Order: sequence, then C-alpha cells, then structure tokens
Amino acid sequence: MHRRFLLAAAAATLAVPALAQAWPMRTIRIIVPFGAGGPADIYARYLAERLSGPLGQNMVVENRPGAGAVVGTDAAANAGGDGYTLLMMSNTHTANETLLPNRPYALMRDFVPVAPVNIANHALVARTGLASSVADLIAKAKAAPGTLNFASSGPGTPYHIAGAAFCHRAGIRVEHIPFRGSGEARTAIIAGQVDFMFDSITTQIENIRSGRVVGLATSGARRNPLLPDLPTVSEAGVPGYTSSIWLGLMAPAGTPGPVVERLNAEVLKVTTSPETEALWRRQAVEAMRMSPAEFGEFLKKDIADQAEIIRAANIRPS
Repeated sequence: MHRRFLLAAAAATLAVPALAQAWPMRTIRIIVPFGAGGPADIYARYLAERLSGPLGQNMVVENRPGAGAVVGTDAAANAGGDGYTLLMMSNTHTANETLLPNRPYALMRDFVPVAPVNIANHALVARTGLASSVADLIAKAKAAPGTLNFASSGPGTPYHIAGAAFCHRAGIRVEHIPFRGSGEARTAIIAGQVDFMFDSITTQIENIRSGRVVGLATSGARRNPLLPDLPTVSEAGVPGYTSSIWLGLMAPAGTPGPVVERLNAEVLKVTTSPETEALWRRQAVEAMRMSPAEFGEFLKKDIADQAEIIRAANIRPS
C-alpha cells in the first residue's frame, strides 16, 4: 500500500475525535491547480467567499498551476488530511488518470471526495473568416488534413479532450495547440493565430456577439439557452457528440468523515441557494447535487469514461 496513504490513515485515526469536535479552528485553503481567471479559480473564489461565514473561518484560494494540474494536485495530496486543505478539481483530473500514468499521486487513493460543484457545456468557436458552420469546418479540415489546428487551455484539460474527441468523431486530422491557460488560448483565437477551440460559453458569448470569433455550436445534448441560435455539435454534423466541464472538491486522504460531511452540506447549501442558481443560470452553469459517496461513484465512472475517449481518439498528453 502506498506509504503516503498509510501515514495519512494512521494520523487520521488518532485525530478524528478531537478534530471533528473542534474543526475548523483556523484558515482553510483551497488549492486550485490551474491559473487565475479560469472556471476552477472563479468558482473556488465564489465558494470561499460564501463558506467563510457558515464555517466561521477564513477560506483562501491558492493557485498552483503547472504540469497539467499535477503540481497543485500533488501539493494538496501532500498537505495531510487535517481538514484544512481542499483541492478544486475537474475532469482534467479524471483524464490525467489515463493520460499521465507517471503522476506522483492517484486520485482515488490519495484523496477523498467532498462535493461536486457545477457542470457546464462548451462553445465551439472559430477564428473569423475560417468557417461559417460545423459542416464547413469539417469540410475544410478534410480538404487539407493536418493544416488546421485547435487551441486548448492545456494538455488533458476538458477543452483539450473536447477538441480531440470532436476531431476523432468528425474524422478529421487537426493539430493540437496547447496554451498555459484559457485566457492565452482565447487571446490567440481572437487574434486569428489559431483556428478553432472549445471554450466556456460565458467567456466566449460576447466575443461571438461582437464578431471577434465565430460561434459554430454548443456541446450539450440540447441547445443552450444563452445561445439558442447555435446548433449543438451533434445536430450540426457530428451525431451523438457531447462534452462538458465539471468542477468538484476533494480533500487529502485521511480527512475525517465528519469534516467531509460538514463540508459537503455547506457546499450544497451554497450551490443550491436561489442566489447561486439564478447567477449560474445566467452563466449556463448547473449545480451538481451529490453526497460524498455519490460523488465518489461519479468520479470512478468518469475516470473510466475518460479512459475510453482518450484511447479511442488516441489523445496524447501534449
């Protein structure tokens, strides 16, 4: 058994009674293994602001990007299960279980599920002048294999997986251009330096409306209410295609069960509040409601689903 897990489990066994009664007694940090300004950072800060009051302690967000989320995730795994460190994670993490076999942690061994946060579909956008529809984009890619490219916020991120899966399902050969974050990729597509990308609907909607990029489709099973005139990728020419980005919270292995249950309850109060639901509806984001055990089952299934997509599409980590 992994030494880190054994130490965490032993420490947790001794600390549970005292910690469960007194927790929290000091600042809690949320490690975000992605750059500032992306969905994980934005929603981590949203939660931190609204959880501080109910928990009676400050919550701080610490961005630790690098190596496809491995740097910050490993830091969280090594923080110890004392209840004062959380990891904001996404389907980047479930993809990395397959993409990065040599990572220094294992998600379901070195962490415990706390709570899901939210889920959102993507917008498929192209640089101006490239294509007017999904069918047009596919036709141009097929006419000149390997000459077009798509941008993402980095290897293994949901936007990378979404783009690679799209290319596979559409039967096109396209180069992947990874950036260090979503902001850099957006700047590049607005400048016409890359051809297309999957991205957050809320961050691209004004670019679509202003003509800085061309909106081609959204990635859900149904049309998105914020962009009702755009077809889904599936109805636009790639039948059955869907993709999304979801976020959740985990804690280092050994974090006491009562602390996990308290955190889950408080997170759900925030994410299902009328204020949050109204705000997130305007952002095309939907809260996810699960217990820690249910979230754990969701993660196991997503790891398996991501592995299937990665292998079928022959997706590489870079």
